[in-house]
Amino acid sequence: MAKAVADTTSGSNQGGFTLDDTPISGFSTMHDSGTGGSPSLGNFPLFPYASCPGDDIDRCDFPKKARAPRHGQFNASSVVARPGYFEVTLNSGIQAAMTTTMHAALFRFTFPGTGGNGSYPLILQDLTDLSDSRQDNGTISVDPTTGRITGSGRFQSSFSQGQYVSYFCTDFSGSQILDNGIFVNSRATTDVKNLTISRSINGYPLPGGAFVRFSSASPVLARVGLSFISSEQACSNAEAEIPDYDFAGIEQTASDAWRQKLSPITISQGGVDDDFVINFYSGIYRTMVNPQNYTGENPDFNTGEPYFDSFYCLWDSFRSQIPFLTITDPDAVAQMIRSLIDTYRYEGWLPDCRMTFSKGYTQGGSNADVVLADGFLKGIKAGIDWDTGYEAVVKDAEVEPFDWSSEGRGGLDSWKGLGYIPVQDLDVKGFGTMTRSISRTLEYSYNDYVISKFAELRNNTGDMEKYLRSSENWKSLYKSDQTSKFATGQDTGFVGFFQPKYLNATWGYQDPLWCSNIDTAGTVCSLQNTGQETFESSIWEYGFFVPHNQGDLITIYGGPDQFVRRLNFLHDENITYIGNEPAFLTVFQYHYAGRPGLSAKRSHFYIPRYFDTTPEGLPGNDDSGAMGSFVAFSMMGLFPNPGQNVYLITPPYFESVNITHPQTGKTAVIRNVNFDPTYQAIYIQSATLNGEPYTKNWIDHSFFTEGKELVLTLGRNESTWGTGVEDLPPSIGEYTGFNRTSSRRKLRSVGTRYTPSFGQGMRFV
Repeated sequence: MAKAVADTTSGSNQGGFTLDDTPISGFSTMHDSGTGGSPSLGNFPLFPYASCPGDDIDRCDFPKKARAPRHGQFNASSVVARPGYFEVTLNSGIQAAMTTTMHAALFRFTFPGTGGNGSYPLILQDLTDLSDSRQDNGTISVDPTTGRITGSGRFQSSFSQGQYVSYFCTDFSGSQILDNGIFVNSRATTDVKNLTISRSINGYPLPGGAFVRFSSASPVLARVGLSFISSEQACSNAEAEIPDYDFAGIEQTASDAWRQKLSPITISQGGVDDDFVINFYSGIYRTMVNPQNYTGENPDFNTGEPYFDSFYCLWDSFRSQIPFLTITDPDAVAQMIRSLIDTYRYEGWLPDCRMTFSKGYTQGGSNADVVLADGFLKGIKAGIDWDTGYEAVVKDAEVEPFDWSSEGRGGLDSWKGLGYIPVQDLDVKGFGTMTRSISRTLEYSYNDYVISKFAELRNNTGDMEKYLRSSENWKSLYKSDQTSKFATGQDTGFVGFFQPKYLNATWGYQDPLWCSNIDTAGTVCSLQNTGQETFESSIWEYGFFVPHNQGDLITIYGGPDQFVRRLNFLHDENITYIGNEPAFLTVFQYHYAGRPGLSAKRSHFYIPRYFDTTPEGLPGNDDSGAMGSFVAFSMMGLFPNPGQNVYLITPPYFESVNITHPQTGKTAVIRNVNFDPTYQAIYIQSATLNGEPYTKNWIDHSFFTEGKELVLTLGRNESTWGTGVEDLPPSIGEYTGFNRTSSRRKLRSVGTRYTPSFGQGMRFV
């Protein structure tokens, strides 16, 4: 819950801190990470001054708009960041270091010896947050004797219509208190110790808060307790978790906890550059930041079940982030699933997006269905009421909520009666943004497929057959004669794309390249009511989102050769954007056409070009660990098809990777033979599983739970390994046309060691 860091004024400060030359506005204790859009949390930041000019408190800058540009500058070289610890030195000479426990943070402010123009350091605490969303009646009090600051504020939940109330309790240690008081806007007083403040009427919260001034420049420790229940609980949390202000001890405990979380995966580096190792483990680390464990801090319902928040959003995280945690932290995933099911009991629906106790907006399908089904088929148990879980996913498929913009699915009458979601649907049962008819149809199809697998494993044959049938509804929107042209009018040369369809079964039209990475027309592609029929992605890219029936998809695209050609075009022409989750699986879908070598080649193209260890080393925001999980899975050499017991095999980026399952204690090993740290040999020539020849280009989850060993012999050219029809991953539809497949053709070698231009000018043939 506590994630302390400096907050900058950057437009990319969704996680609080950035290294883009923007100044620091404060140091706050709660953050989400990589959420995109409006930032969340960042409540009640602290800000230190070595002194106020002339020791006049009214000459200190209290509002963050004033203090950040004047006093928040810092040198990036002063930043120290590692799991459990953050440190930065302001240009004023103040060093700020911080570490955390579960519900509290401990800050250490070290001041310059002279104190500048005066000698009395001041620390303020502000009733604000990262997105300036505070509503009316923020409150703050400071104890005149102890300097304890307590307070609360009501804030807007990010990416939702809801609000939440947060509470804090701040105590100080290390230097004698000189005086304290409150501030409003740019003026402060020591005569008043309590403040209730409105938002004001100008669209920006009126600045207000409290401050404590100290009698010497000795280092000051500030302990900030957090709660969503009360200030009293915030104080109790802080006192219980940080009783003696032992900064080194708290930091060590935090570091040890992170080391334990990261410990299931170890590697043999094999001569690979250290940056690749850092990139790999940073990706693993980021998978664990969200969702957040708020158990015991839920003000709405407290049933004794775990409560997790900050699902930003399941549309992003079902694909690889939560599946990664299923391997490395299955106990946490069990708690998350229990929380989702408990939220269903309280709200009546599984959430697709949830933040600070509010219903977030649904982006596509009911993707909690995939999370639950994936956990069930991979053996996640640990206290989960799977009967209620199954009831919840079936309700998503069968009952339309009144407000399907924030839960469940919309257009279910059309879905059941027509076999697709129509453009300009007539929906009188529920209401939401009437867009995304193509992407919703495709996602609902997959949601129904995972429900069918859920039902099959529960021996419910009737439901299994029912939802398996409706999982084929994606075919209703395939228009076999639809062409695609660039904005210049040049034909792409491909025919057959998904298209919107009206209630009367006549076709609508959406340019297949709208909402793609090369769409420069200003097309609206998100949740606006003027949006298109695909969400944050083009028809070109959504054209591959049939994760359960790649066999039939390959057939309608003209067979494996044409499927590979189309997939190449998607990537080679920059139509897809690897910084958005729909791109993830397309990197590895060559496996389904019998070309696993091309998946390896694509992976090695994207990782060095778009993911590295620099501050700009992510393509966009991290989407709460989604990007991190893409990196981690790709470099580990196994990529999931979520909701299925399938991991697609590519060579790890290291000589070997060991994954110890936290529950069984058994260690799975992926080992490369003929490993080349310059990545010229990235093609699997042959493989063994537990010492026996293995030709399938995928494995299942038992690889991890039973601790199997996969040995991959590598070479510089694509081989016949994993190319046979019997080697391909499962598909509802039959694989056809492989008698003339190109999977046995050889490729040019990748070339030399990675450079900034790696892959430029190359075509995937």
